[in-house]
Amino acid sequence: MNWTLTGGAVLRDGAMADGALALTDGLVAEGVTPGAAKFDVTGLLVLPGIVDIHGDAHERQLQPRPGVDLPVGLALRDSAAQLIACGITTAYLGVTLSWEPGLRSLAAWRALKAALPAARAQAATDLRVHLRFEADNFDALEDALAGIADGSVHLLGFNDHTMSIVKKLGDPVQTAKYAGRAGMKADDFRTLAESVAARRGGIPAARARLANAARAAGIPVLSHDDATLADRAYYRDFGAHICEFPMAEAVAADARAAGEHVVMGAPNVVRGGSHLGWASAAPLAERGLVTVLASDYVWPALLEAAFAMVKRGVLDLPRAWALVSANPAEACGLADRGRIAPGLRGDVVVVDPAVPAPVAVFAAGRLAWIAPRAAGRLAA
Repeated sequence: MNWTLTGGAVLRDGAMADGALALTDGLVAEGVTPGAAKFDVTGLLVLPGIVDIHGDAHERQLQPRPGVDLPVGLALRDSAAQLIACGITTAYLGVTLSWEPGLRSLAAWRALKAALPAARAQAATDLRVHLRFEADNFDALEDALAGIADGSVHLLGFNDHTMSIVKKLGDPVQTAKYAGRAGMKADDFRTLAESVAARRGGIPAARARLANAARAAGIPVLSHDDATLADRAYYRDFGAHICEFPMAEAVAADARAAGEHVVMGAPNVVRGGSHLGWASAAPLAERGLVTVLASDYVWPALLEAAFAMVKRGVLDLPRAWALVSANPAEACGLADRGRIAPGLRGDVVVVDPAVPAPVAVFAAGRLAWIAPRAAGRLAA
């Protein structure tokens, strides 16, 4: 079905302007197609669909409580329903492939990979995989390489949380948290983590193989939690040209000086700061040091964060919205979305600015979600 959205303010070419928007054959069109269905968006904002470069919230559907696992297909259906209702039309699921058993294990990755084709076929949101490979998970290396080669992985992330986990093993509360997620006894988890930490010498060779595979497949690479300038330079040499969650402002500045995108979490903006006590994302975004916001662990935070940035009074809506649409699309090499322009995908979220909240979401030109209160806006 083709659509014409009339009466609203549309974000085009970096500015908001009143006018109609036509969606024809799944794409943004130059003009209205005869016979197109009409949707009255008077008083609303028509914005590009949100592109989420990193979201882990699907883990709550897979394991709503420690040790309580749900079928992967059900978890993905639930995740897809939540994503589209948040205005997220492209979602990179942050799938951590760790040496830990349970939720982030090799077995969990294999099950998710097997279930994704069916989930993608049913979902309105374009579901993609941001594979977060833990540095010393050598037992899963061949599976990761296979996933990159066969197109199951769309973004590769270099993670390295092992030593930070090991440092917390003296804290019974932290150990219990990690052990519960892995479905292990605390002492067994401690033994496993220490044994993994003892074999870190193989990390550079494994990273080189992953980087080469990503380059051959043409997928982007990012590094996670860079703490120093040396870290940024190290990962850049492996082809990681996206800097995610830098731990120091100087690292973000170095990445931007190199023309690289810098990612921080939308919940950081919504909450007014990092829950870990790290840098505050909003002022860094206002200074151009953060270019992309990711949902991290809360999908609704993306839309909320864009409007929170506007409320701060430095960025206007077009520049704030670019943090969750055009910029992440560019970082991921997706030239067909993130903006509203003729010939691009018809990914659009209609927003009530008074709330702010989605009123309707179009994915690839199809009406994929509509708020119950908005049904009267559809023409008969």
